[in-house]
Formats: sequence, structure tokens, C-alpha cells
Amino acid sequence: GQGFELQQPQDKVWVTAGQTLTLTCTTSGDGPNGPVKWLKGSGSGNETIYDQTGSSSRVTRAMSGSNTDFTIHIRDVQPEDAGTYYCVKFRKSLFSDVVFQSGTGTEVSIRAKPTHPVVSGPDHRVRPGQSVSFTCTAGGFFPEDIRVKWLRNEALILVQQPHITPGSTKSSYDMSSTVVVALQKDDVCSRLVCEVQHPTLKAPLREVYELSKALRVPPSIHVVVDPPRPVEVNETVSFTCAVKGFYPGDVAVTWLENGMEMKVENNSQSMEPCGLFELRNLVEVQATAEKNGSVFTCRVVHDGQEPVSEMATLGIAAPA
Repeated sequence: GQGFELQQPQDKVWVTAGQTLTLTCTTSGDGPNGPVKWLKGSGSGNETIYDQTGSSSRVTRAMSGSNTDFTIHIRDVQPEDAGTYYCVKFRKSLFSDVVFQSGTGTEVSIRAKPTHPVVSGPDHRVRPGQSVSFTCTAGGFFPEDIRVKWLRNEALILVQQPHITPGSTKSSYDMSSTVVVALQKDDVCSRLVCEVQHPTLKAPLREVYELSKALRVPPSIHVVVDPPRPVEVNETVSFTCAVKGFYPGDVAVTWLENGMEMKVENNSQSMEPCGLFELRNLVEVQATAEKNGSVFTCRVVHDGQEPVSEMATLGIAAPA
């Protein structure tokens, strides 16, 4: 076997996850009896990837049956396939095969695309003026060179570099990026975007978070009496409760007369230009003498919060 040579020309190889990896190995000259194998890793911890008696269905010979070309294809590579591969000629001995000649090794790195980003916000709604953290996560990518941009209505927000940790496999990474946003009333119409850029991507991955999901805008309440002046006995008086500028639209309106709940069925709800809701609720009262000085209260419960109220008094003019 003195004229035998084994050539493993590839020093480093990059391949994208899901693609087929080709590992090149050729021999020349006469060698001793014994197989040529592909091993992943060196020393006692190595793993046989291919030997001439058979291999996994993912691994095939490029030149089946050749005695000089031992190039192999590994299909559907994944991040865990990263490592150093050796083409090795063995010499048969009495008890086991012995290494006769080994290639210099091919270092294989697997490029893996990040998963689509996920943006998470607070677990409860907050009022305008409060600052809230939002987190964007993505995982399973390689190499670790990843960039994250945050945009609020397409305006760039300056944030720190993403936090990168080892992934579920030893050759992948996970990423987490956090931004703190002070929410305002008009953010019910705003969008927060997490944009992820990675060498494996032709275009950035974008995930949109509607800030309305994190915001609660409490209503303003105003009770209007028509006519506003003291009225004559038996005249009809309208009390209108105007509930304005609230979000989300979940609101319950109750009328009370001197603290006792009234039956009212007259609601109308509309939306202001920036996604805020408004509602007008009307109750009509016959101005009898015994109702003089009665207090009518509009009680509003918005999105399960504590009730807020506004009241007005019915005034009846003394007879001339």
C-alpha cells in the first residue's frame, strides 16, 4: 500500500438546512484490503456516517460501485449535521479494521433560517402614558449573525442588540429582542413591527403587533339635559349620556333615578376616526311634581373596570 493516496480536498463547506451536502473523497494507487468510511468527529467519540456495507437512507454514494471515488451526498441536512467529517481508509486485521490513512477533515457548517418571529406584549391592557415591554423571538438559525429592527408606524426605534442564546441543537441559536414603548391614546391605530435579518434570508422576516391589543383608553362622560332650564309639570325632559373616546368598545351604560336602576333601551355606538369609540344613551322622563329634585345618574362600566358616573338633577319650575 505504499503507492496509496487518499484526497479529501474540501477544507470548509457551508450548506443551507434542507439542502444536500456533498463531501468529496477520492483514492489512487493500491491500498491494503479494507473499507473506506466516512466518520463524523475524531477520536473515540466519532460516528460512522457511511461505510461500504451500507448506511442510512439520507447518505448515498455519488459514484456507486467505484473503487476510487468515495464522494457521498447527505440529503436534507439539519443544524445537528454540522461538524468535521473525515474520509478514512481502513486496513483489515484479524479482529477489527485499523485506520490506514485518513483525510484532513472537512468542517461542515449548516446555514439555518430563523423561524418566523413572534411578538409578545403585556398580559393585560394599560392606560395611555404607561410604558410597556414588547419582546420579539426567533430561533433555530445559524450562523449567529442576526439583526433585529423595531418600527413603530414604520419609524425606526433604537434598541439594544438582540440577546442570543444556544438553540435546541448545538449548531443553532435562538434570539430575543425587547423594546419599551410609552403608549399614547392614538396608539389604538398604531402598529409595532419586529423585522429580522439573517444571511440565509433574501428578504427580512416581519411580524406586526397591533398596539390596540395592549391599550385601554377610558371614556369621558357627560350628561346633557334638554331642555336645560327648569321645566313645567308634565313636560318631557331628555337626559343624554355622552360616552366618548374609549377603547376597546366593551362598555355597559346604566341609568339610576335617585340610586334605583331604570329600564332603558336606547343605545347608539359609533367610532371616531382614530379607532376610538363613542356612545350616546338617552332616557326620557315625565316631569311630575314628585320628581322635582330627582337625581339621574349615568353609570358606565368600561372593559370590566370600576364604574364611573355623571349625574344631573331634574328641576321643575314653581307654578306662577
